[in-house]
Amino acid sequence: MGSSKEPAQTRYGRKSGKSVPSPDWADGLKTLYDSVVEEPLPDSFKDLLDKLDEQSDGPS
Repeated sequence: MGSSKEPAQTRYGRKSGKSVPSPDWADGLKTLYDSVVEEPLPDSFKDLLDKLDEQSDGPS
C-alpha cells in the first residue's frame, strides 16, 4: 500500500484533493435529480405511510 501522506484515490483512479472539472452531463444529471427530489409525494404513498404508522403505533 502507499504512504498515508499520499492522497487517497477516488473510484475512478484520480487523486483526491485536486479540483477536476465536471463532465458536460453532470449539470444535467444534477438538474434532473433536483427536480425529482422536489416533486411532491403522491397521495397514495402518503396513505401507505399513514397505514404503516398506524400499525407501528398499535398494541405490541
